[in-house]
Amino acid sequence: MTFKEFSMKKILVLVAAMMMSAQTMAVVVGKVDVQKVILSVNEGKKIKDQLKKTFDEKQKILKKEEDKIRKMQEDFKKQSLVMNDKAKETKQREIQENIIKLQQKTAGYQREIQELEQKHKKPLFEKIKAVINSVSKSSGVDLTIESSTAPVLYAKSEKDLTDEVIAAYNKKHK
Repeated sequence: MTFKEFSMKKILVLVAAMMMSAQTMAVVVGKVDVQKVILSVNEGKKIKDQLKKTFDEKQKILKKEEDKIRKMQEDFKKQSLVMNDKAKETKQREIQENIIKLQQKTAGYQREIQELEQKHKKPLFEKIKAVINSVSKSSGVDLTIESSTAPVLYAKSEKDLTDEVIAAYNKKHK
């Protein structure tokens, strides 16, 4: 018997053993919608409220500046007929500079809110992950996936653990 024949026989025996064990072994797949958990647990709701409050405050500031620019544009439109070219150019440049400042401020606020969101959600996610592990073990699932990013197209046995995770998290982290 050559090495090649020996290896082929070994591979065939392994494949046959795997097929037999796969038929007798049922894998239970657990799934969790982590985004739903984040938005549903009490701590997640508090974070969402804090972020919304910060966002609304920033939005008010931006709205005031937007209104100021709009007023400048309207005034320019009315006065442009009686302005000389140099005054028109100066006023247009001033309006354009204010628009650029507003865009920069908007981008800065967006970054600030995203950083704030990451700062709060990262520790929350770590706690949620621990609860998912605990609920998965107690539910007897063999594998748990995040259902919104990796939906299970078919599984002989599947269990949605999302609501159990939410309840367990709120119970553990009051």
